Amino acid sequence: MSDIQGKVVIITGASSGIGEATAKELASKGAILVLAARREDRLKQLQEEIQNGGGQAIYKVTDVTSNEQMEELAEFTLKSFGKIDVLVNNAGVMPHSFLYKKEIDDWNKMIDVNIKGVLYGIAAVLPSMRERKEGHIINVSSVAGHVVGAGSTVYASTKHAVRAISEGLRKEELINNIRSTIISPGAVTSELIEGVTDPDLVPVIEKLYEMAIGADSIARAIAFAMEEPADVAINEMIIRPTRQER
Repeated sequence: MSDIQGKVVIITGASSGIGEATAKELASKGAILVLAARREDRLKQLQEEIQNGGGQAIYKVTDVTSNEQMEELAEFTLKSFGKIDVLVNNAGVMPHSFLYKKEIDDWNKMIDVNIKGVLYGIAAVLPSMRERKEGHIINVSSVAGHVVGAGSTVYASTKHAVRAISEGLRKEELINNIRSTIISPGAVTSELIEGVTDPDLVPVIEKLYEMAIGADSIARAIAFAMEEPADVAINEMIIRPTRQER
């Protein structure tokens, strides 16, 4: 029996990409899933696919930029299953642009989704995890959380923040047996690149993503971190295409 069997897992950004792949991977290992994203049609389709495959999943339409909706997501999970074992903070946006172009709305969107969304998720699940003295929070960062590229300044800043938040969480909650894991993907097949707004950067990003690996590779890494015994914490993983330089 997998150590994932029977664990109640919330996944944000579950309607596509890494979130969708993670849901399918964890469902195959017996996890009980709570799928969260803004697109109800995609959530319903994924739920049906998981259930048709013998898995267990429910969903709740959720905007991670709303603290209230994230609190409601946690409460929905607790009312449905009585516990939250794992939160996968996966939702993110990547509208790259050069700073001089002053894409202020895009900057704010990245801050709201990539930083505040992660914080709201953590805040929503921590009380019940602290009460049970166990839990696991997995935050999806990026290689941009390690290396800043021209045109990715604000995005990289948000992903550096996710790493700082994850490490702070680890130190604050290790006494409560709550594990913190940072997953930093490189180029991965997803809808992220569709959000690049700067036409000068689109061909650069498209070229990079020609070597993109499947989202299932990240899903397996998340499952690996979850499968370790409760006294073992996989704190950080960087997962790139073999040919990706940085």
